[in-house]
Amino acid sequence: MTDARMAAASVVDPEIRVITIDELGILRAVEEDGASGRVTVTITPTYTGCPAMDVIRADVRRALAAAGYPDAEVRTVYSPPWSTDWISDGGRAKLAAAGIAPPAPAPTPGVVALTLAVRCPLCGSPDTEQVSRFGSTACKALWRCRSCSEPFDHLKAL
Repeated sequence: MTDARMAAASVVDPEIRVITIDELGILRAVEEDGASGRVTVTITPTYTGCPAMDVIRADVRRALAAAGYPDAEVRTVYSPPWSTDWISDGGRAKLAAAGIAPPAPAPTPGVVALTLAVRCPLCGSPDTEQVSRFGSTACKALWRCRSCSEPFDHLKAL
């Protein structure tokens, strides 16, 4: 992994501070022009209009400048659209450890499964209920565990 890739991959998602943009699958590519040394980073938002994208672009530029790439370009692409299938296994584990229920991987690539129940990331019980379609951010829903009575966020499957 190049220094530029490592720098961009280390940027933490500003809304879900326990996971990097690489683990979340937002970081699509880091390309370095061998002749000029110029770095181009490609990112995809979790959904169109995500308010965190300006912060993510600024954080990527700052991380690359600190790694010796002061003129990096950060491009945002929307196609193909981001999918929760792009979250790494390590990212899913970090979300669960932070009390955020990660979406299950799609049983078939590109197919979004219908979420009928979400396992509580705190006690593991499947006896949960959705409290609100929106949680602390638009990409999360608020759920409550009927077993331990704790509320938790669930990252919506896309």
